[in-house]
Amino acid sequence: MSSLARYLDPEVIQQVSRLDLRARFIVEGLLAGLHRSPFQGLSVEFSEHRKYVQGDDLRTIDWAVFARTDRLYVRKYQAETHLDCFLLVDRSASMGYVGAVGASSAGLGESSGERVSAADRQAPAKLLYAIHLAAALGYLVTRQQDAIGLGILGDGLETLVPARARRRDLAYLLGVLSSISPRGRTGLARGIHAALGRMPHRGVIVLLSDLLTDQAATLEALHHARFRGHDLIVMHILDAAEVRFPFDGHIRLEDPETGQALSTEADGVRAHSVQAVADWRAELRNQISTLRGDYVALDTSMPFDKALVEFLIQRSRRR
Repeated sequence: MSSLARYLDPEVIQQVSRLDLRARFIVEGLLAGLHRSPFQGLSVEFSEHRKYVQGDDLRTIDWAVFARTDRLYVRKYQAETHLDCFLLVDRSASMGYVGAVGASSAGLGESSGERVSAADRQAPAKLLYAIHLAAALGYLVTRQQDAIGLGILGDGLETLVPARARRRDLAYLLGVLSSISPRGRTGLARGIHAALGRMPHRGVIVLLSDLLTDQAATLEALHHARFRGHDLIVMHILDAAEVRFPFDGHIRLEDPETGQALSTEADGVRAHSVQAVADWRAELRNQISTLRGDYVALDTSMPFDKALVEFLIQRSRRR
């Protein structure tokens, strides 16, 4: 694995102190692992052919034309209108949960008979994962010369950074991201509605959240986004322990937003919990597909390239 590709690993990226460097390493690590740049042709539109001259990028040669004419021509492109991409990041208290898989300390699930190895206790909380991913997406979109904006969602819309394409604006956006911490109850639907009212142009909305809130209200807000003409990508971020339920023995589960708690035996609920999360994800995928949006299921143990490649695929389809 190359040194840059290592930064696709959530465990490794935590070792970098500056968020701008984390974003750059994640994106360049992604590019280092690809056979060709995913940026080629994404933000440009084919215009015409011209004859090849020495020094032209060989990737722009139209080999289909060469096969027909035995002459080298390159494709000329013209820039498309810049795209506005808004990242909506959920910073509610549930996004701070760290479970036994990848936990550095006990989270919602505390097991008296826990047998998870120390090597498995490293992955970040959901919000930290979302921040890293949002920063990488900001770096990626700005490099593409599109505009990136940011909304911070808590009990409602707390902050909205307008979409800008300049590198200095990205630096400000990263500063806002690096300052947030998980707290408060989730008002995801209110936040989305408020953010939509302050977006002057249609674009791509990327929601990064654990979606642990009123599902009907959230889907209604996402429908509002589609009604206003925005393309929609939902990155559903869960802790690895929420997906796998690795606990043993007697455990106490506590909701970080309401304080409600439940004590139970892990072995008796593990299979049901894992299946319930799988069913929930499948339902969300179906509901969001009905809205003609895209759904990406993630957990905090996953390398960042899964989310980034999925973002590139969905974005290229919308071009």
